[in-house]
Amino acid sequence: MARAMFEYTKEILTKVSFDVSLFCKEVEKAITRLLPYEIEELKVFIVFLSRQNPNLITSLTYLK
Repeated sequence: MARAMFEYTKEILTKVSFDVSLFCKEVEKAITRLLPYEIEELKVFIVFLSRQNPNLITSLTYLK
């Protein structure tokens, strides 16, 4: 079940990546729902997405 939540989170973040503030809100939600090792994977995923939209890198501040 937890893995399904991680995949769902990645899907949502991909869909809202056009808006940085919305993206950051979804990252905050994800932190409350994901397991610690999944949060580490989420950091890698956000770095990957930020190559397409460099403004998204600011959302990493929520993951520290």
